[in-house]
Amino acid sequence: MQTTGDQYLVKKLNKSIVLDRIVAHSPLSRAQLSEMTGLNKATVSTLVGELAEEKLVYEIGLGVSSGGRKPVMLVFNKAAGFAVGIDIGVKYAIAILTDLDGHTIAERQIRLERRDADSAIRAIAEAVRSLMAQAPDSPYGIVGAGVGVAGIVDDKGTVLFAPNLEWEHVELKQLLEQQLGVPVVVDNEANAGALGELRFGAAREASDIVYLSVGTGIGAGITIGGQLMRGFGGFFGEVGHTTIETNGKRCRCGNKGCWEQYASESAILEMAEPLGIDRFESLIELAHGGSPDAIRLFHQVGESLGIGIASLINTFNPELVLIGNQMTRAESWIRSAIDRVVAARSLPFHRKQAQIRFASLDTRSAVSGAAYSAVSAFLTKDRITL
Repeated sequence: MQTTGDQYLVKKLNKSIVLDRIVAHSPLSRAQLSEMTGLNKATVSTLVGELAEEKLVYEIGLGVSSGGRKPVMLVFNKAAGFAVGIDIGVKYAIAILTDLDGHTIAERQIRLERRDADSAIRAIAEAVRSLMAQAPDSPYGIVGAGVGVAGIVDDKGTVLFAPNLEWEHVELKQLLEQQLGVPVVVDNEANAGALGELRFGAAREASDIVYLSVGTGIGAGITIGGQLMRGFGGFFGEVGHTTIETNGKRCRCGNKGCWEQYASESAILEMAEPLGIDRFESLIELAHGGSPDAIRLFHQVGESLGIGIASLINTFNPELVLIGNQMTRAESWIRSAIDRVVAARSLPFHRKQAQIRFASLDTRSAVSGAAYSAVSAFLTKDRITL
């Protein structure tokens, strides 16, 4: 049933605004909340009282006086519940347990011995249940789980196509909710990574960003005005399948010459086969040891990354491009090649405004963003999002 614009709706809106400010800026006094929100002090006091009854905020004592009585300060109760974040890769998954403010309480790494969806989901669910059992007692317990997966995900949480996982039409949200017994939010892994960096990492002061998840494949989470772009149907950001070679290598998506065939972890491992290397970690170790062959391969991948990044800068005019996932570990050997190619191929006005940086959360951007999605879904439940 649709909610009409009555007093109940207005109250929900105001309550959302107050909670949002406390989450983002606490400790705050009621007077500060009134000033920040434009709501009168009586309304703020009523809403704060309800949030306190719901165990989402609490008082921590007196603050500094600005001339009158010392104000009572309020903080967000980050231990009111806990959330799970899951990042599903091709050969591995990472799961973390966090409080409502994103601090990691526990972590599990899951090796996916079999790629089929049923086996992978069972392994992930088993590990996540063990994490959930480690959560301290709290008013709300486990509020939900967020999942980032490298593939095309619809708004119902179904993985429509994940070429590197070889998944098609996997009802991931439904299957995990059955296994875990908590609400589940599923999104593309690059979108989750962008959220993680916006909330906790290198993009906290930015609003228009391109987050590139460079792992087995390449995906992009793109925000404008701090909001994720999702496209019609929610299939935005599959930049790894942009063609950069007309008659190039065959990709698992069915196309030829896709960007990720030249600039991803998979691409560099294919190039490293003549060296007898089949693990990204081994290539990193060789580069650290000064191996000319390893450094040359990373330099080549950096050039290919630069080609695609220049196109993204020309198209979206972002203030920040973040390179995340596994390729963050290769910054020392790919940075100069990326900068050189982008400088040569991007439009000067666009390039002058854009920064290119590596994700500060390293390989944890997506799993952190996934947990944040679960927390956001809980905090906005029965409230109004802005």
